[in-house]
Amino acid sequence: MAQHKAIRDYIRTIVDFPHEGILFRDVTTLFADPRGFRMAVDQMLHPYAGLRIDKVVGLEARGFILGGAVAHQLGTGFVPIRKKGKLPGATISQAYTLEYGEAIVELHDDAIQPGETILLVDDLLATGGTAEAGIKLIERLGGQIIGCAFVVDLPDLGGRKRLEAMGMDVHVLCEFEGL
Repeated sequence: MAQHKAIRDYIRTIVDFPHEGILFRDVTTLFADPRGFRMAVDQMLHPYAGLRIDKVVGLEARGFILGGAVAHQLGTGFVPIRKKGKLPGATISQAYTLEYGEAIVELHDDAIQPGETILLVDDLLATGGTAEAGIKLIERLGGQIIGCAFVVDLPDLGGRKRLEAMGMDVHVLCEFEGL
């Protein structure tokens, strides 16, 4: 009889990437497996079944893969939040702090209409900086975020607590301790 795998069983850990001392949680192995990928998309949707979701917003870049699949399953639109300079139309921007320095993400200024309900999706929640920047962009356009869904949470880095302190509903499929 085949053994059932959990989401975290599909995710490989790569030691010392991108820097020494980091355990990189690689979700590409999850995406490459048809059962694992379907399971992840289904589990990301589950808490929001029956709720009206107008758009799914994905954070660059792995959030695009998940967000597109989630939006397809919901029969709704998908909106990307991208790194500065990647979107062709008029945008709004939000800066956020990285481990060493600052980055900027952008959203088309007409991508979300006031009052639309939004599900924010990404692969991994670490410090929560990118997700917080995405939330601020969505809220500036009047979007109502009904949830933030992630495949992996790294609880030691505090991202979940950061987003929950902003009043967000956070849903994660698995956790990995450490950095």
